[in-house]
This record gives sequence, structure tokens and C-alpha cells, in this order.
Amino acid sequence: MSQTKRVFLIVLDSVGAGELPDAADFGDKGAHTLRSVSVSACLEIPHLLEMGLGNVEGLSFLGETAHPIAAHGKAGEASKGKDTTTGHWEIAGLISERAMPTFPEGFPKSLIDEFSARCGRGVLCNLPYSGTKVIADYGEEHLKSGDLIVYTSADSVFQIAAHTDIVPVEELYRYCEIAREMLVGEWGVGRVIARPFDGTHPFHRSPDRKDFSLEPHGQTLLDQLKEQGFDVLSVGKISDIFAARGVTASYPEHGNPDCMAKTEELQKTDFHGLCFINLVDFDMVYGHRNDVDGYAGALSAFDQFLGTFLTQMREDDVLMICADHGCDPGDISTDHTREYVPILVYGPQIQPVSLGVLPTYADFAATIADLLGAKYQGAGNSFRAKLEG
Repeated sequence: MSQTKRVFLIVLDSVGAGELPDAADFGDKGAHTLRSVSVSACLEIPHLLEMGLGNVEGLSFLGETAHPIAAHGKAGEASKGKDTTTGHWEIAGLISERAMPTFPEGFPKSLIDEFSARCGRGVLCNLPYSGTKVIADYGEEHLKSGDLIVYTSADSVFQIAAHTDIVPVEELYRYCEIAREMLVGEWGVGRVIARPFDGTHPFHRSPDRKDFSLEPHGQTLLDQLKEQGFDVLSVGKISDIFAARGVTASYPEHGNPDCMAKTEELQKTDFHGLCFINLVDFDMVYGHRNDVDGYAGALSAFDQFLGTFLTQMREDDVLMICADHGCDPGDISTDHTREYVPILVYGPQIQPVSLGVLPTYADFAATIADLLGAKYQGAGNSFRAKLEG
């Protein structure tokens, strides 16, 4: 197997492959994102099945193929969590031994009071809430008072919603930067998220969401590739998740269609290294809203994208598809779910073997570095030897 020049790593945000052994500890016993989606008549994924998604242990209900064209398996999460930041950091080789803090009863009054004083605006809500419901319930009051809607979820997040007529997007970003400065130590949530919305009741989220993440607590694959002179291209919210560390070029497109279109553009360019893509809609638009058919439709649209992408791959390209956690749209909650994630690896030189069950997402980072011929220090073990057959 000759040296790989380009790796495309696509994270299907929240496409989980069944409960992890400790799922009950996270309130997720029985969760299975792909099983819930599989019942929808909107699901048509011939290319993913051809790659071997149905051949992954525990996913035979999707339909097995006798001759998969990709290496296939699933991986467990070694980190203590089930959120976007923790999952992506582990994909990049950094395991989080401690869960990031969550605030099921809202944030401490002392924190909210200081935040309010520094922003010069009052605060509404300060409770765990659905993002669409919170603007429905508090949007009108926000329009009258100008107070910021602050809310959280079961994840380690501090979210600020504001109408663009009341708080311009750049001003909302400044408030998020203030919160990010404050939210450290025992209050160190994984992400502060700007949630602008517009229109009249019923309000609509605008596309200018932005995540302000903690900096990774150690070196990631991205840092190491950049230091060694490789290209590290970010599509979607990847750069935000890593606080822009280790990224050489960022394309902050919003939503699956734009991110897939940008990925197709980048496939036509010459770079040497990693193109890291997050497709957020599975999670943000469908999983958190318990929209099974919408989730299935989004997977079908990704599958159509794959139909073209696979045919355009070069001899020294590798495509790796995985997820960062689950968000079962058939679950009773609207939160992330603690699940295995699928892994598919395809390329002209990749052998379509079973990878079995990997113990950590960090194996992805070790393998990518190995494929690119980069030096790597971090968690995980390379499975390149299996890919060579």
C-alpha cells in the first residue's frame, strides 16, 4: 500500500450505532439511532450499504451485502461524555477522563449576575430547554425587554439566543466571547453557542450559529499534522470545536447541503493532509427534534452525495466516515445518546475487511496519521495493517 496523500474524514454528527455497555449510566438504555431511523420509508442508502454499513456488528437489520467495498466496523467512546466536543476531541486522539460540567437546574445565580452585568443586558430562562421551544416561549418577552435568552441542555453547553433585530449577530458573538472567558474551571462547559433567530412568532433560527469551544486540553491529531507541515482543512463547525487550533484553512459552511458541496469542491483541489468535515444537520435539525423521517431523509441525501464522491476519489485518497455520539430520534428525550459509532473506510488501496469493534474513537486519529506517514503521539492504535489486508 503506497502512501496516502489525502484523507477525507466525515463525521455524521450523532449517527449512533447502538447503546454502549454503560449507556444506562447516562440515561440511554436501549438507545439506537440507526435502528430508529431504519423504520422510516424515507431511508434509501444503497451506497452506504454497498460500503458495508449493514455488515457492521449489530447493524444487520439495515441489510448485509456479500461483497462490501469498504472496511467496516464500529467504535466505543472511551471518554466520559456524549457531547460533540468530547466526541470530536477523541476522534482527534484526545480522550477526556472527566466529563465536562452540565447544569440540569440552570447556571449559578452568581455566574448569571456577573454575565448580565458584563453584557449590560438582563437574562431570561436559564434552564435546560429545547432550542426551538425556548424561542417560542421566551421570544416575545425578549423582543420587549432586550434581555438575552440563556439556556442549556443535557450537554455541556451555555447557549445564548437573541433576535437579530434586537441583538445584531456580531454583538451576540461578543456576548458569547464574554461567556467563554467566564466559563472555565468548575464552570468550564464544552461550548458556548450563539443562537440567533429572526422573523415573527413563530420565530426561526437564523443560519449564523457559532460555537465557542474550550481549547483542547492536550495535543490533537490536528495540532500534530499542522506542526509537521500537512494541510488540515476544516468544513462546517470543525474549526469551532477545536478553537481553531491545528487548522490551516477553514470553510465554516452551515448545514449538510453546503458542507457536502464544499467537500466536493475541495475534492477537486490538490492538498496534502486531512480534510475534516462535520455534517451537523443529523443532530441539530433532526435528532434533537425527534424527527425520524427527516433524519432518514438527511441520511439518504448524504448517500446520494456518496454516489458521486466515491467515483471521484484518487488512487492515493482515503475516505473515513464515522460519528461523534448518538442522538436517537426515536428516543423519549431530545438529548444526545451514549452509543457506539459506525466506521467505514474506503479507498482504491483499502481492503474491505471487518474492523470489528474498536475500543476508542482515538484509533481513527492513530490510523490517519499512519496513513499519511505523520508522526503521532496520542491515544489510540492504528489499524492500518488491517486496511492493507
